[in-house]
Amino acid sequence: MKTKLTLTIKKEVVEKAKRKASSQGISLSKMIEDIFEKEDPSVQYSESQLAAKKLLERLEEMESTKAPLESDKVALTKYLKEKYG
Repeated sequence: MKTKLTLTIKKEVVEKAKRKASSQGISLSKMIEDIFEKEDPSVQYSESQLAAKKLLERLEEMESTKAPLESDKVALTKYLKEKYG
């Protein structure tokens, strides 16, 4: 779904952006959309953001596991009975 957006930008910047988009054969709207759809490698992430991103990627790669058939409390009780009689 597309939506309109109103921005307040210096006139010189708008003209420069329009020329750049035109030189690429696309509209200014398309150029801005492309910028934010693609991950920009020039964006600087903090260490915690990078760690979170890597963790999310690893979690997405993992296979989902089924929930245990018994609760933790039941499993603990069963374990302690087996261990101590």
